[in-house]
Amino acid sequence: MSLIVQGFLWIFVPAHWTTSATSAGIGNALAQHLALSGLSLLVAGVIALPLGLYIGHTGKGRGVAIVSSNIARAIPTLGLLSILLLYLPDVPFLPSGYTPDIVVFALLAIPPLLAGSYAGLEAIDRQTIDAARAIGMTEWQILTKVEIPLGIALIIGGIRSSSLQIVATVTIAPLFTQITLGTFIADGLAQADYVKVVAGAILVAALALIIDGLFAIVQRFVVPRGVSRRPTKEKSTTARGTALAAKTGTPIQEGN
Repeated sequence: MSLIVQGFLWIFVPAHWTTSATSAGIGNALAQHLALSGLSLLVAGVIALPLGLYIGHTGKGRGVAIVSSNIARAIPTLGLLSILLLYLPDVPFLPSGYTPDIVVFALLAIPPLLAGSYAGLEAIDRQTIDAARAIGMTEWQILTKVEIPLGIALIIGGIRSSSLQIVATVTIAPLFTQITLGTFIADGLAQADYVKVVAGAILVAALALIIDGLFAIVQRFVVPRGVSRRPTKEKSTTARGTALAAKTGTPIQEGN
């Protein structure tokens, strides 16, 4: 029997779902994995989404945001988590003992959240924004009633990408005393129980796929009514013709 099959069978053993004195149960590990991931995503969202919307709406600070995001991606997660565990005190509004983990995982989630939020607004046709200003809408109304609804699919895409990165990386939290689905991988390696290692990997992969699927559904249905999810053949042909005309210097006539 292959390790993968044994891993699946291990998951469906009822005793493995309950916490005992010697091992964590799947139910408890799953709940803590989701809680740690959710808190990290929430902290990242509070920081990155307003900043990304501001950059996308005003066009200011885009270069700084890109550089900062690239620096955040380059930070080694294990090294930063080790340092923060030694020196970072607990933050009052975060659960005691979870502050370093949440800070590190939030830093990991900020770049895709930031990129998704400002890219969602930058992708909107500027003529639409100009038309909104021309009819007298305020900047706040343009942001909330025009830009965010039209860019929401890309914004959700950034949240989707961030959530997957967090869910995958929270797997290493058991190396720093937290209980998550990665606990089964860490314990299995320590005990040379490779069926348990495979079972832990299957659980993490299944959770990531479920979360990705849920966000994919949300991303599909948040597009406002009347806004096409993909360009039609006619629009694509017109866009190509316009681009060609602009490239060759041919005058573009009204109605063509």
